[in-house]
Amino acid sequence: MNHEFRPGEVINYPYLWAWQQQRGEAEGRKQRPVCVVIAIRSASDGNTHLALLAITTQPPPPERVALEIPDIERRRAGLGDLKQSWIVVDEYNYDIVERSWYIEPHQEVLGRFSKSFVMKIAAMFAKARGQSERVNRFD
Repeated sequence: MNHEFRPGEVINYPYLWAWQQQRGEAEGRKQRPVCVVIAIRSASDGNTHLALLAITTQPPPPERVALEIPDIERRRAGLGDLKQSWIVVDEYNYDIVERSWYIEPHQEVLGRFSKSFVMKIAAMFAKARGQSERVNRFD
């Protein structure tokens, strides 16, 4: 049985930044931690659709929408070795677990953010998504 992904889980994934896709790149350059912000199992085909947000240690430029991850949340997410990090919420990667080249059937989960922090991420993501359509699809 495959892992059932849940919002707030953190996994490693070769995240493709929008600027990389605009340059013609087709896949992320390296594995990085990402946060599952949406996980929906389709009733019609049983596939699991994920929206993944990049986690970075680089301070985001002022024009980007990102949320700094508090220390306690970094530890919950299995990122305690990172001194400072952000979740970028104004772009995301979309992937379907059952068709993915990058997600394994028994994908290791690094950790999970608290429910209250996940709600904050989701609210920022929804607001940013209404203002931008930066998405990289792998379906």
